[in-house]
Amino acid sequence: MRKILNSLVRIAIGVGIGIPLVLFPYFYFAQESLLFPAPFYDPAQNDLLPALYSNAEEIRVTASDGVVLHGWLVKSGKADGKMPMLIYFSGNSELADDFPIQQAALKDWGILMINYRGYGKSEGKPSEQALVADAVLLYDTLTKRTDVDTTRIVAMGRSLGSGVAVKLAHERPLRAVILATPYDSIRAVAQDMLPYIPVSIILKHPFDSLALAPKINTPMLCLIAGDDTLIPPPHGKRLAKAWGGPTDVQILPGVDHDTIYGHPHLWRLVRDFLHRTAGS
Repeated sequence: MRKILNSLVRIAIGVGIGIPLVLFPYFYFAQESLLFPAPFYDPAQNDLLPALYSNAEEIRVTASDGVVLHGWLVKSGKADGKMPMLIYFSGNSELADDFPIQQAALKDWGILMINYRGYGKSEGKPSEQALVADAVLLYDTLTKRTDVDTTRIVAMGRSLGSGVAVKLAHERPLRAVILATPYDSIRAVAQDMLPYIPVSIILKHPFDSLALAPKINTPMLCLIAGDDTLIPPPHGKRLAKAWGGPTDVQILPGVDHDTIYGHPHLWRLVRDFLHRTAGS
């Protein structure tokens, strides 16, 4: 019996040492592909905005490192005057120009949808630093347009994009922020998923929205999917609780991380929030 126990102890020790030696390097070197999995892009299927919206303008913006970002600006339905603008930041496996434009809720708004680096026709490789710098560049580009009301620029971020929107709100003056399926930090979400992995040591892109939240006074609409198992509701609640400005927290029952945009009241909540905070 003693020999059997000794053998089991040696096996347990070997497994305890072997698993970290395999898993830790894997997660360290594979984290970009796990965090930024670019969706399949088919021009025949994805370049449909011009056919759907006659007021869609193709946009290319060149970053300081020469990378060209690509996307679309759908102009508002207003015939004249400067349009309020919503900048949309997508989830990690989504194309920005797949954003389900809801004309009833956003018909008076211009919507800028630029794909992350490495997504769609955008060049380069994504990283937290690059995505945040690109978001600031997009904001600054919009402020130079004569058809944009620069006092009414709103950022909307979903999932991964919620962290980009929070960073932009910290760096530039926004009229409001809308966050769908948001997190406190990617680090916290990953640590909950992988409790035996030292995420704080391995992770290169923490997207720590919680650290910035108390410093931001911009009004924020927080849309949390009640059945979200990928980013469970407590993560979004912690972010909203720490937010420095006024918050409207909506926990939407019956939808999960992938189906939140199908909630029957979501776009009414977005419309009402924009009306309260931006006068539209």
